[in-house]
Amino acid sequence: MSSTVLQLVLTGILAFYLAGNLGANDVANAMGTSVGSKAVTLRQAIVIAGILEFTGAVLFGQGVSATLATEVANPELFAGMPQVLILGMVSVLIACGVWLQIATSQGWPVSSSHAVVGAIAGFSWVAAGFGAVDWANIGRISCAWVVTPLVSGALAAGFYSLIKYSILDKPNPIRQLREWIPWLSATLLGVFGIIVLPTIFERPFFASFPLPAHDLPIATGAAAAVALSIFSWHQLARFTSTPTLSSKTSSSPIPNPVERQLGKFQVLSACFVAFAHGSNDVGNAIAPLAAIAYIIRTNSVPLTGFTVPLWILILGGSGIVLGLAVWGKKVIATIGENIIPLQPSGGFCAELATATTILLASRIGLPVSTSHALVGGVVGIGLVQNWKSLRFQTLKSIGLAWLITLPVAGGLGALIFVCLRLLFLPG
Repeated sequence: MSSTVLQLVLTGILAFYLAGNLGANDVANAMGTSVGSKAVTLRQAIVIAGILEFTGAVLFGQGVSATLATEVANPELFAGMPQVLILGMVSVLIACGVWLQIATSQGWPVSSSHAVVGAIAGFSWVAAGFGAVDWANIGRISCAWVVTPLVSGALAAGFYSLIKYSILDKPNPIRQLREWIPWLSATLLGVFGIIVLPTIFERPFFASFPLPAHDLPIATGAAAAVALSIFSWHQLARFTSTPTLSSKTSSSPIPNPVERQLGKFQVLSACFVAFAHGSNDVGNAIAPLAAIAYIIRTNSVPLTGFTVPLWILILGGSGIVLGLAVWGKKVIATIGENIIPLQPSGGFCAELATATTILLASRIGLPVSTSHALVGGVVGIGLVQNWKSLRFQTLKSIGLAWLITLPVAGGLGALIFVCLRLLFLPG
């Protein structure tokens, strides 16, 4: 085996390790509220998230990878020393994998994006000086830590208050739900259609379509909303035409008929969050490997516009799925059960708020965290239901994990880089 192939194999193993820990932590966020509200079982959540995360990662995971590989640190400063950049990216893989594994073992939902950015900044500072880091970008990320949960929490509280007032607290909530299904469908598919579909319709394949690319997501989202409305009406009509099952005779884990119907919406919202998350956050696991593969192949440093090979996307997607299946239970429990008890109505609102927050932040160019948005959404639901039921000890642990992720990952990245440089580039 040649040294080049050996390098790729070893870094591929490290990237798979990081992707596994990312799946166990970040992907668990997307399904935590659905499991906590009993809209799906843990096994179903793993299957759903596994399929959609893998699909999103493989089909649409190019963009974030390129950004992380070329825009956090200044690649021009490493143009004359590509081997240093290789060691730096290896340091990132090890540092982020270790930190995410520690966080997952404690059930802390941390941000893999911040861990990767912190590790890249840490090794870059040691390797090429203070100016090698884009500190303005680091500052924007830090601001997003504070803003994201606040915005998501406010939106979730607003969505849940509307559903509570318009459906849950009414004398005949099933009839009210029948009237609200079109609006819930349009909101759900509209938000997620705008998040996910623009990435799809930017592909050259759609250039020949009669509609402009920016109109296709709106048209498709509207069509999907109508289809979901018809399906939901049909399902609700079938359900309400039979005697209401009591909690003693129903085999469903959600005996309340209104919550059971809202659980269907929540499953869909969780699916879209998982797909969108896979398409964006797989870059956290594979960007360092993609940069290393580029350097080995071209003997130069990636500057702009480089593409990620398909095998690297598949590797990252596979690692995410395996990590979720093997280690994701603790973080799912933290998000879905240990902050506040959830029903599907609350879980649906938390996920809808999360998606809306991500969309708004994307429009103004702010990097956001799925875990921050979901935790904020769940807290927003808790404030509307009963703030005394919030488990503040859990929130304290989560907040501490958020605060220390960037400096811990940065310190680990720098320390590991120094050790590797002493071992492999002693001169």
